[in-house]
Amino acid sequence: MTSTTPRWRQRPCLRPCRMRQSTSHKSSRPVWDTYTFDDRTNPMEKHVQTMVEIAGLDVAPITAQMFGNAGKEHMERFGTKAEHMAKIAYKNHKHSTNNPYSQFQDEYSLDQIINSPNVFGPLTKLQCCPTSDGSAAAILANEEFVLKHNLQAQAVLILGMEMTTDLPSTFTSNSHINLVGYDMTRSAAEKLFRKTHYKPTDVDVVELHDCFSANELITYEALGLCPPGKAGEFIDSGNNTYGGRHVVNPSGGLISKGHPLGATGIAQCAELCWQLRGKAGKRQVPNARLALQHNIGLGGAVVVALYQLGYPHANKQPQVSVHLTNFVEDPSAFKATPLFAVLEGAMKDDKENLIEKVRGIYCFKVKNSAGKEGMWIINAKVGKGKVEYNGKDKPDVTFIMNDEDVTDLISGKLNPQKAFFQGKIKIQGNMGLALKLTELQKRAATRIEELRSKL
Repeated sequence: MTSTTPRWRQRPCLRPCRMRQSTSHKSSRPVWDTYTFDDRTNPMEKHVQTMVEIAGLDVAPITAQMFGNAGKEHMERFGTKAEHMAKIAYKNHKHSTNNPYSQFQDEYSLDQIINSPNVFGPLTKLQCCPTSDGSAAAILANEEFVLKHNLQAQAVLILGMEMTTDLPSTFTSNSHINLVGYDMTRSAAEKLFRKTHYKPTDVDVVELHDCFSANELITYEALGLCPPGKAGEFIDSGNNTYGGRHVVNPSGGLISKGHPLGATGIAQCAELCWQLRGKAGKRQVPNARLALQHNIGLGGAVVVALYQLGYPHANKQPQVSVHLTNFVEDPSAFKATPLFAVLEGAMKDDKENLIEKVRGIYCFKVKNSAGKEGMWIINAKVGKGKVEYNGKDKPDVTFIMNDEDVTDLISGKLNPQKAFFQGKIKIQGNMGLALKLTELQKRAATRIEELRSKL
């Protein structure tokens, strides 16, 4: 990583390269009861006191009560459902199956998460972070050091970083949501985006502090990823995972990757660096260019940061390639063949000029029930576009799927985001272009449905 601090502001005593490392060992006690403060005031004393004044005290763990109450408040104010928080945990557990560094790599159904032992309010066990052992490290270097040692290909630039501590509203607003850091996060995020001249919509990948699923939910709104009160809709839309607008916690987050207290922040940073370098393996976010980090601690401070590659042209990430191991020359082996012909006809007959909204080159790699593979290239970049079997144009985005699912995808009955999340489809390349495919689907839907009735 490289610092954005101008050279003239760097003191002569500062070293050009430093390593920051942190390690945490789990206690036999839970996260919320790990530390005692015999020689000073507990930094959470006022937070707990405020919570008790608002909602009373339960026998459940203190932090579970605090974040559980925040989740309950969101439900009461905005109509959010407990299922929305369970969906966040479902996503994070699913993401962690592709992370070899994750403490847990088990996938759970939504029902398993909802029906796991209740902890407090809407929170069940599988929606809470575990106690963890862990260690993480980051190397900070100035630009001179990076250039001297030819490290441009892996240098990640810190675009900006902001810290905010508890605000008066934390204790005076009579809000559990503010009590667990919503206002802190919103304030820090607004300053960060203002100073860096980016917007939340520019962000591709996010690692945020999901100590409990309820906190991830309210943090969507605090970071500006969705409007206030709209986190439930944001979750239902799939815009928090692969195939959506942002990928949040591709590592599995604290809920599944684990939460070694002192190492969590640098672990988030490491994940985002891997994503920006294209080194995240199976969990790689396609074309990740701007990364957002959020870390919080009650009692109370929050830090948010934006990262991007320092020298993007030096980082030669492998291009998406489409390998067909069992290719057949005859497209008649696929049920999808007549559908692609209809799609091409719909493109030629595009009186509404919808093709202007989906300019790009799409590749469909399809496997039939016999294991045979075929490939269609839809070139919508020029004119009315064309569809070609085994075409040679280089695709901007590639869909990999079974023959049986092509009909529903092209007709619009299969949502690309949901299909991606359900594992029915793999998407490589320009994810934004993939999401625009629905515009093309709308035009072809009626004619494809007519054809389906004749198949």
